[in-house]
Amino acid sequence: MEDAMSDTVSANTTPTDLHTILDHQRAAFLRFGPPGLKQRQTDLRRLKAEILARRTDIVQALKKDFGQRSERESAIVELIPLVQSINYMIRNLRRWMKPERRHVSPYFQFGRAWVTRQPVGVVGIIAPWNYPVSLALVSLATAIAAGNRAILKPSEMTPNTSLAIAKIVQAVFSSEQVSVVTGDAELGAAFSALPFDHILFTGSTAVGKKVAEAAARNLTPVTLELGGKSPVVIEPGFSIPRAADRIAFGKLTNAGQTCIAPDYVLLHEDDQDAFAKAYQDAVQKLYPGGYAGSPDYTAILNQHHYERLSGLIHNAAEHGARVLRLGDNANDSHILAPVLILNVTPQMAVMQEEIFGPVLPILTYKDPDESIAFINARPRPLALYYFGENHTERDRLLKRTVSGNVTINGTLMHYAQDDLPFGGIGDSGIGAYHGKEGFIALTHPRGVYRQGRINATMLLRPPFTRLTDIVTNLILR
Repeated sequence: MEDAMSDTVSANTTPTDLHTILDHQRAAFLRFGPPGLKQRQTDLRRLKAEILARRTDIVQALKKDFGQRSERESAIVELIPLVQSINYMIRNLRRWMKPERRHVSPYFQFGRAWVTRQPVGVVGIIAPWNYPVSLALVSLATAIAAGNRAILKPSEMTPNTSLAIAKIVQAVFSSEQVSVVTGDAELGAAFSALPFDHILFTGSTAVGKKVAEAAARNLTPVTLELGGKSPVVIEPGFSIPRAADRIAFGKLTNAGQTCIAPDYVLLHEDDQDAFAKAYQDAVQKLYPGGYAGSPDYTAILNQHHYERLSGLIHNAAEHGARVLRLGDNANDSHILAPVLILNVTPQMAVMQEEIFGPVLPILTYKDPDESIAFINARPRPLALYYFGENHTERDRLLKRTVSGNVTINGTLMHYAQDDLPFGGIGDSGIGAYHGKEGFIALTHPRGVYRQGRINATMLLRPPFTRLTDIVTNLILR
């Protein structure tokens, strides 16, 4: 039985503490070896049970950190994906762990070859503030399923939620298996510089580059789940009300503070006015009043992000955009009513950075090729959304653009598919996780070959003879 350290979380973690925790976990990994199937499944079940037992504490912590966040929305966007992901890992872990037999050349008969998935060791997890529970604990569950130990750093911007996560971890794991550390950006930099066996980071592209740079000094592999400007393309003739309804859902969930939220819409110029009307109707349907009057609408996390979003809106208006505010902002809070921006140009600030809020710019095209060119002229996005029934046009768009995942005739829902990898490409990320791909990302494919008593290579040893030439020429055919 492993010895548990006294605490799994420190309110004032120092760089020295980080090194001590990592050393203890690595020593335990080497001392006890990788856990078996039953132990991993037991750990995942205990983690799930503790999450469900603390459901009320979790949603209350989220509400405190955001200022306003529906308990129901927190359950839907944080707990359901998390629990379903853990269930999926438990069900499929036996199959993932099974050694995979590989082909052996006829010249190496009667040997055998296979691949085992070996835990990498200690995984560092850096989690973001926008979905602070699910994005932290899905990553942690993946590390556990892969047989690793882990050190988790939640975001300092959601301190109440970080404390709730720490209590969950402390109730389930010894600190030699999982530890939670807390601190600001300075601690985050020190965390990234540790010689982990793998780092899984979720956050902005700018910070992701710094994490990758720090990890490179230790040759630490990284999985970077970043963001970017995820486009929506609406095919001419597609039902505008249907598209608007599903785009509004994807854009306004968590008040748009979602890495895969629709960032902007590309539609035919003849459909702009109809979409604006349909989007307003969809907002009113989802959130009567469209602002703080709806208890289901989430606040912007803090004043800094509120002012950043207000600046994007103001800049667009200054440069000739038509700004439609679909509700009144709440007084003395960070609640920002949904905003639709028309007559947008690529030079506006709102098109230069990821929005990460309830602000939706609309751009128009005359020919579908324009939308493809527009997307390809920008960094590769984390998500791509297409609304249309013309399979030829849809396949053409998908073949000629590169992105992370895709949802067709909807938004966000690719994230909820446990059997799909989740990850970006280029500026939107490196690597993928979720389900089997997460297990693969956090394990090492260890190839094993067992040589048979007799094989053709015995004829290729010195002293070389005429028979050597015959066998060599036979192999080189």
